[in-house]
Amino acid sequence: MTTYRSLLANGEFRALFASNALAVAAGTILSLALAASVYAETGSPLLAALMLLGGLLPQAIGALTLLSYADRVPPRSFLALWELARCGSAALMALNVLPVWGVLLLLTGLGAVNAVSGGIRMAVLADIVPSGFVLARSLLNVSVGAMQIAGFAAGGLLIAALGPHRALTVSAVLLGVSGLVTWLGLKARAPKAVGRPGVSATWQGNKELFRSSRIRALLLGGWVPNGLIVGAEAMYVPFAGDAASVLFIAAALGMLTGDVCLGRWVSPARLSALVNPLHLLLAVPYLVFFVNPNVWAGTVAVFVASIGFAATLGLQSRLNDAVPEALRGQAFGLDGSGRMSFQAVGAFTIGSLAEVSGVPWAMTGAALASIAVTLLLWRALRTEPALPQGISPQRTQEVDPAELGPVAVVEVELGVGALPQKKAR
Repeated sequence: MTTYRSLLANGEFRALFASNALAVAAGTILSLALAASVYAETGSPLLAALMLLGGLLPQAIGALTLLSYADRVPPRSFLALWELARCGSAALMALNVLPVWGVLLLLTGLGAVNAVSGGIRMAVLADIVPSGFVLARSLLNVSVGAMQIAGFAAGGLLIAALGPHRALTVSAVLLGVSGLVTWLGLKARAPKAVGRPGVSATWQGNKELFRSSRIRALLLGGWVPNGLIVGAEAMYVPFAGDAASVLFIAAALGMLTGDVCLGRWVSPARLSALVNPLHLLLAVPYLVFFVNPNVWAGTVAVFVASIGFAATLGLQSRLNDAVPEALRGQAFGLDGSGRMSFQAVGAFTIGSLAEVSGVPWAMTGAALASIAVTLLLWRALRTEPALPQGISPQRTQEVDPAELGPVAVVEVELGVGALPQKKAR
């Protein structure tokens, strides 16, 4: 698949695309309505911020405890039922019967399970369009950005016209429709792994993923460089004041430009080779903040830098190829939840630095730290050299003892067991 049109001709992809878009719009409206409601009731900026962003950090809890479920549940049933569960939660919050601490507790639980649902969604995407994963991921990224913008706009209008609690009802309806679209549009698939899920299985799967130097580098590459730059983005308001919205818009447009242009027009192999240069592009323009530029010069720098977020497309494509099928959902869940967690950590770290050094120095420090991490990971994230003709990359990957546990090494030597799971797709 080489065009968005060919992707959208696939009925399953259309269903996944539509359900994801509805869920993103609903989640954006829900977060905005909760923030408005809690701020009106309490007058607390901190509680309002927790309502707006409170679902991000709990994903780390899900990554440490629940991700083994991502490969051990029927994907269609889980995704559909999860959207219906979110629908019920939004409807409960719309009734305004929960105290603030109860809403926060509910958001924490939703955030933790979202780590699992995100991993399942990406694993299903890889099954639906195995030859067009990068292109499909870029289109989903574009829809996420567009639906967030639409969700904030619609949420503001709904809150003004109906009040925050009725706006939550609209969010619940959208989530219910998302679950229905998922159930009707996706095919039933069996779980990719067997065994009992739980905390122990999650830890074992995470340990297996991190034992591989290749997978470990891909995960860290997806988490740290952009997490530091998101920390710099958190400084837009103190840097630009009332003009901060211009910087946020520039960042969103730059990210969408990178996803569309590189995801659509650059081959997956070439995009994979551009991961390191794109990480540098993500950070280097932020060095201009050292001289405390005016807002318009900063806006240009932010737009150019944000194109570098397209490195995630290349990293996820390589992660999809590197991970055994039985751990694919868990790997994507770990990738996504780790990225969200590092973005929150980046915002806290750079914000704390700004308290001491000032905003321009903090933004410059974020860029320098991101560049340093990129250089440290450069060798590990270079694409593998081409193999001599006649040598199968799958076979080379399968029999590398450094990438396998001791039981799997025995199975490789005997020619049984783990071999099919190590094939790239």
